Amino acid sequence: MGALHRVVAATALVVAAATASTSGAAGADGPAVATGSAPPPVRAVVATYNIHAGAGSDDVYDLDRTAAAIRALDADVVGLEEADVHWGERSHFDDTVAELGRRLGMRTAFAPIYSLDPLTPGAPRREFGVALLSRHPIVAVENHDLTRLSTQDPNPVPAPAPGFLEATVQIGGARTHVYVTHLDYRGDPTVRRLQVADTVAILDEDPPGADQVLLGDLNADASAPELAGLWTRLRDAWAVAPTRDGEPGLTYPALDPTKRIDLVAVSPGIEVVHASTAHDPALAGASDHRAVAATVLLDQGSETSR
Repeated sequence: MGALHRVVAATALVVAAATASTSGAAGADGPAVATGSAPPPVRAVVATYNIHAGAGSDDVYDLDRTAAAIRALDADVVGLEEADVHWGERSHFDDTVAELGRRLGMRTAFAPIYSLDPLTPGAPRREFGVALLSRHPIVAVENHDLTRLSTQDPNPVPAPAPGFLEATVQIGGARTHVYVTHLDYRGDPTVRRLQVADTVAILDEDPPGADQVLLGDLNADASAPELAGLWTRLRDAWAVAPTRDGEPGLTYPALDPTKRIDLVAVSPGIEVVHASTAHDPALAGASDHRAVAATVLLDQGSETSR
């Protein structure tokens, strides 16, 4: 082979190698995948459940029953509302969050709405709020303030108070901001409207394109006027799910529901595959609310590690 032919052949090999490095090569299991293509989404089940402080519709405290109902959801993350941590007699002064985490083998995060002095010196503080159970690593936790009317003050006025949980969860390759909330229960929607405005402002602090999941007891139907601000930022998972179990998705009261007040909401980049409020009849009365679960596809690499 002449010198010119050797140069041409060497050049062809370099070009071929460069092409292979950018285009990928076919493997034994199928066609080539371009190295620059986006990674596949991460499938996960997210759920919300107002656990009624561990008491069922019969008002009997039974945390084993609560755990069984949560286990049946087979969820990756579960937002809990009405969670007691050494709160009082109704839950035997148990740390219900830690106990559920232990029973289910899940990581936990807790955001107290109220944190009161113990009844006896040296005992743990009495706390009540919202929580998260997760099968996946919890990277960071923050307890945000929302406008609230305290149930511990005989003459409350709307004021910022904690109890809006944000947990950054690493679900496979998808870093996801999971929020758990419990909005005001009163018939007057004024405080809920203020809470929605606070919520949207907090969601806006996340990086552009971040995966966001909101789980909670909103004490209002998704169509309620005071919740309208949420839908400028999020989507109601039940409304957009192509398949659903438990139509029409009513969640309260648990045994004969008439209201859809427990919701899963997701940011626009998250695809919802399925939603459910269906329960094993034996577990439907584990709380006075039904759980809502949604199967979603999370975007891998939607934000870098922080």
